[in-house]
Amino acid sequence: MTLSTDAALLHWGERLFYPGNRRVPNAAPRLRGSPAQRAAALRERIAALVQRRAPQVMVKVTGGGRGMCAITAHFHYISKHGRLPIEDERGDVVQGREELDLLVDEWRWGGSPIEEHTTRREAYNIMLSMPRGTDPSIVQRATREFAHLELADHKYVMVLHDHQANPHVHLSVRAESNHGHRLNPRKADLQRWRETFAERLRGWGIEAEATPAATRGVQGRDEALWQRQARDQQRLRREVIRRPIAIAPSHFSARQAWARIGQVLVRSKNSLDRNLARDLANFMEGRPRFAVPRLSPQRSIEKGLRDRPSEHRR
Repeated sequence: MTLSTDAALLHWGERLFYPGNRRVPNAAPRLRGSPAQRAAALRERIAALVQRRAPQVMVKVTGGGRGMCAITAHFHYISKHGRLPIEDERGDVVQGREELDLLVDEWRWGGSPIEEHTTRREAYNIMLSMPRGTDPSIVQRATREFAHLELADHKYVMVLHDHQANPHVHLSVRAESNHGHRLNPRKADLQRWRETFAERLRGWGIEAEATPAATRGVQGRDEALWQRQARDQQRLRREVIRRPIAIAPSHFSARQAWARIGQVLVRSKNSLDRNLARDLANFMEGRPRFAVPRLSPQRSIEKGLRDRPSEHRR
């Protein structure tokens, strides 16, 4: 590994794994440490994606309460009417119907009063999930740390659901903060939330990734849900002509960055880098949106091997 290899890896790797942080330097999480340490962290992220196929976290806004009637119903749903413990932003845990009623009153009158019915969204419901087999207690700890980082100054409650296939935590957060600022999560915020949650899980020893969709080479669905269901149930009377989905500019940028990284790794003197380059080529071949006409990722790697400078050449 040379300084030039690490520098090129940092340049292109940050475009793939930390795109938001290039525009917002203070966004979290971000690469930290010396250039060598940051390059090593990027190699680990690349290996987790293209070699080990680490699971992707899910952070999803499932809805939100427009008034205390909807918020109360959601509290009852996630706590199974008080049977499951509910933890708030202070770390206090309540359980039972009476405690649940007190919590509802606290939300109703704490800060600006929330009407029973309103057109304004007063709470956001968020679900954080990991695949089957993940330790539910770790999912809960990572969610707790995520909420402390991302939802500071907001009232929120969280309930762990570990009785279903995928362990997940339901998180309900009051839209208005203690200082009167309102939460309004956008697409960039959701990606940052995924990154924060994945980083917290890795801190507890759970392999997890929050790779942007463009970096993974995925974009939406090629087929509508109703079409797929009708076909599975043999109710589709005629095939719907599917128009190819235009490849977004972000996918072109990702393909370019991956190609550059592959060229950098395949020219490295380190055998682990070259092995990673070959796995990267296989990864790209499995992603149609990364397919390059007349030159497959594998051929690109092979071309890099042929063009690799001689050991005697500077």
